[in-house]
Amino acid sequence: MQNKFNETDKTSGAEVLHVASCHLPTPWATFELHGFEEVASGREHVALTLGAVADGAPVLTRVHSECLTGDALFSRRCDCGPQLEAALDAIATEGRGVLLYLRQEGRGIGLLNKIRAYALQDQGADTVEANERLGFPADRRDYSVAAAMLRSLGIATLKLMTNNPRTVHALEHYDISVAERVPHIIEPNPHNAGYLRTKTVRLGHLFPWPET
Repeated sequence: MQNKFNETDKTSGAEVLHVASCHLPTPWATFELHGFEEVASGREHVALTLGAVADGAPVLTRVHSECLTGDALFSRRCDCGPQLEAALDAIATEGRGVLLYLRQEGRGIGLLNKIRAYALQDQGADTVEANERLGFPADRRDYSVAAAMLRSLGIATLKLMTNNPRTVHALEHYDISVAERVPHIIEPNPHNAGYLRTKTVRLGHLFPWPET
């Protein structure tokens, strides 16, 4: 049923439909879980909110793209799972914030293509080369839906937890103001050090350790 949560992105025309909300107890806090559906594609996304996020003040925010291997299967090939947990912990500590969980696995190429990309990485390709060999750009995520979800929740200004300047620019392109970029650093491990180095050198992510 359509309600006040429905929002059309002003730039792209992407429309999201709020489906339902519920309480979600977690180890960090009891969040409100909001389910959204993209009208055009039917893809499903969720947002977790804590506290009064629609009061106009900048909201501590994490825009997190789905990573089944890292978030649910504890893969150490990436930093996604620890970043998800760290974001929920930071929001709980702040007592106010939002986490968007976008169904854009593998930087937008999907789960099975991500596994194909991992196989190429096992053969020596880096994460960018693997995507390109499969015929995809390095990052094909779409942030227009994130912007529409944020507006539907009454959020227009963010304190954004990210190391990726492209995420900042993408949200600002869709008229979401980023008042502050909050570094979201997870220490590397032997399995993901090369991956994080590639994100630094080839994708422009901002990390505190040397590029090499």
